[in-house]
Amino acid sequence: MAIKLNTFIQIISTTPTKDSEGFVTKGDSVIASVRAYFEPKNSTEKWANMAAFSTATALFRFRTIPGVKIDTAMVIACNGERYNILSVEDVRQKGLYIEVLAKAVSGSG
Repeated sequence: MAIKLNTFIQIISTTPTKDSEGFVTKGDSVIASVRAYFEPKNSTEKWANMAAFSTATALFRFRTIPGVKIDTAMVIACNGERYNILSVEDVRQKGLYIEVLAKAVSGSG
């Protein structure tokens, strides 16, 4: 399976974290910066078949990152936009690639 990983993304954790001195810090912490395949939502048959995720506006595929578990509490930053992760799936259950369906976060003005 050849996937063109031509878009740079950042996987960001938005949960509060503790620093080395025990203080809770709010804000984003970048978990990983990787290259990914990015496909915005369009009117193809493939997107029509994903009716369960009709709110998804983007699809990302990237290589599995050893020691990092991607979950729906994380956010993806790509091309100046942020995307909330809706679902995470192991492509073909081989542990090589992760597929993420995500929804663009609209700014609250």
